[in-house]
Amino acid sequence: MGLFSKFFSGLQKTQSKLSGELKRIVSRSPKFTEDDAEELEAVLLASDMGCVVTEQIVDAVREQYQSSGGQAGDVLQVAQSVVETSLGSGDDEQTKRLAKRDDLTVVSLVGVNGAGKTTTAAKLANRVKTEGANPMLAACDTFRAAAIEQLNLWGNRLDIPVVSSEYGADPASVAHDAVNSALSKGSDYLFIDTAGRLHTKHNLMRELEKLHRVISTKSKGAPHETLLVVDASVGSNALSQAREFNKSVPLTGLVITKLDGTSKGGMVVAIQNELDLPVKFIGLGEQADDLQPFSPTEYARALFFEE
Repeated sequence: MGLFSKFFSGLQKTQSKLSGELKRIVSRSPKFTEDDAEELEAVLLASDMGCVVTEQIVDAVREQYQSSGGQAGDVLQVAQSVVETSLGSGDDEQTKRLAKRDDLTVVSLVGVNGAGKTTTAAKLANRVKTEGANPMLAACDTFRAAAIEQLNLWGNRLDIPVVSSEYGADPASVAHDAVNSALSKGSDYLFIDTAGRLHTKHNLMRELEKLHRVISTKSKGAPHETLLVVDASVGSNALSQAREFNKSVPLTGLVITKLDGTSKGGMVVAIQNELDLPVKFIGLGEQADDLQPFSPTEYARALFFEE
């Protein structure tokens, strides 16, 4: 399955709703009225596209009508172009990839409960392994026994070593041991699965800061990537999550999960546009290879067009 096919498959709910509604609005009249503009705005906002990009799309569609003498033209193409520009398709691709150092690269996965951090850590490790790297996983979500078990199951399934401890252990201590183990074994990557925490719980955010301080003493500059894992179904609430996490542990990028189960695929556009944080990967399914590198061009196309 090609990249666009994967994006389209994962974004079908969003695509079906957006394209159908946009076509319906612009096809019922040769004029683009203020009522049409308001309805188009409501449809875009319902997909959590964000106010800024929504306004840009509405303006672009209105301009298309005016410049073509009342013809709607390809409104989906107009919308795709606006979204693609907003997502920065021409930006430096390096910012959208995982960092890679000559020695160990430490990647910390952070986020609220239920976002999919454990699965994402395993999928990222599997991804770099298929590219020839030597990864290791660290089970630092010691507040949830199931998370430790889940990461070890992923490790066994993917043949990737996992450093873990018992339920209730100090997460920073587990991370410390994991960095030591990764360095001694010559690992290229260490993916740290941290406990889910509400961004409003200051004591838990301080604990995350401590974990990061501890690993920085073992590996210079670690973590070299701090990725916020966000469940796509939370929509615009992801913005407040990202803002608060970024205050405590500076984020280097985002991983958007569960896009295949929501019609709010526009939230990716809003987050990247408003926070200026690169979306590095998106989750489009349950399989190990369903975590895909983010492509603004293919994503924008899959939001509005069928295969």
